[in-house]
Amino acid sequence: MPRRMPIVVTVITLSLLTACATNPVTGRRELSLISESQEVQMGREASQNDLRRVGEVPSTAAQALVKRIGTQMAAKSERPSLPWEFHVLDDAAVNAFAYPGGFIFVTRGLMTNLNSEAELAEVVGHEIGHVTAKHTVASMSQQQLAQIGMVGASIVSPTIAKYGDLLGTGASLLFLKFGRDDELQADALGFQYSLAQGFDVRESPKVFSMLGRLSGGAGRVPEWQSTHPDPGNRIQRAEQRIAQTAPAALTGKAVNRDAYLRVVNGMVFGENPRQGYFTGTRFLHPDLRFQLDFPNGWKTANQPDAVVAVSPDNGAQIQLVPGQGTPTQALQGLLQQQGVTVKQSGQTTINGMGAVLAAFDAQTPQGTLSGLAVALTYGNSTYVLLGLTVPQVTAQQGPAIEAALRSFRPLTDATALGMQPARVELVTLDQTMTAQQFVQRYPSSVPAEQVYVMNGVEATTSLSRGTLVKRVVGGIGR
Repeated sequence: MPRRMPIVVTVITLSLLTACATNPVTGRRELSLISESQEVQMGREASQNDLRRVGEVPSTAAQALVKRIGTQMAAKSERPSLPWEFHVLDDAAVNAFAYPGGFIFVTRGLMTNLNSEAELAEVVGHEIGHVTAKHTVASMSQQQLAQIGMVGASIVSPTIAKYGDLLGTGASLLFLKFGRDDELQADALGFQYSLAQGFDVRESPKVFSMLGRLSGGAGRVPEWQSTHPDPGNRIQRAEQRIAQTAPAALTGKAVNRDAYLRVVNGMVFGENPRQGYFTGTRFLHPDLRFQLDFPNGWKTANQPDAVVAVSPDNGAQIQLVPGQGTPTQALQGLLQQQGVTVKQSGQTTINGMGAVLAAFDAQTPQGTLSGLAVALTYGNSTYVLLGLTVPQVTAQQGPAIEAALRSFRPLTDATALGMQPARVELVTLDQTMTAQQFVQRYPSSVPAEQVYVMNGVEATTSLSRGTLVKRVVGGIGR
């Protein structure tokens, strides 16, 4: 007689079978534990969070261009009824990404390194492809399935139950990035959507070439490169797709180079010092008119919602974040969190400004952290400065952390207060010249190689009279 399947397993199995859905691109049945309404809700929430944290580029022309290209593509895609949105983030990272439900983002960092509407269409089409092929939904479904398995394991094993949260986080990380096949499928879909909308897809290899050149330079790897396949392979595949396309289908397609370049003319290039910048370990914020010093040798980062520094041994961290309400209210919001034990608190003065200070311990799933927090009001805004250490380095790093927190002070230097960002500037060539001659005749505030990359040329490339060419002017130290 066959063994009876336990009823709980039967229920789970039936629920998984009924959770399969048809992929609109491939037509295949696949696992989906997320409904379309849930998909849209999650995407909208994530999108709104980014818009609050980072903000959009203050260029109606750039926003309108991305929206026009994206909306036209999405309307003819396999999922036209989604509430598609298209945004240009005010972010220096070379990046584009899609949230589930049809919320697509391109950064100004990417836009300043592209050179035509056809190139932009390849990127936007790729991100639309992730949504239409339900790559994000499939990834989240696998993540949910992993968490189901982790819950089951926690019931069985007390050891796994004890560390279930940690293991669950690890399982989730396995599914955060799209697989190689998904990325290549999105490339193919982007190519298809671009061609259908009348863009010259022969421009698509230039996008992958730019990414490869940026990732091979001294700067940070472009975000769009760090989570995507090797640009060299993508160039080859793009060229194969072009070769397999009938010549008649490529005739008369749009590149729209000059129109695109006029949109990015004047756009901020790189990090915007008005939003804060570092000179060594000193952080200065011209718009908010403050500065502070971080310990020597620490790694620092200026993020949209925090300034962060991490010690070389990764055992200590300092954060500067905006606070809510008065300094006392902001500090209470931190200290009243679960697992926080206050050891000492009181009033203090930091560079002539009244502040509240507290030392505390915080229990986390990974162990106990020692903390020091300061909250103060400056320029009609409340700030919280927070230092955290693991017990092994508290004695060593504690004094440096307190010195950093107490270094918060007004920024009064006229040069720093007047610092302006670097911007893209177009030059119309009055004669034929090489790219190398261009950077010599029209100097930029960035290295020559960066100018070559952002224009999609080599030093020896001949540039014809009347050609529009980008350079970068202004910025820190200029």
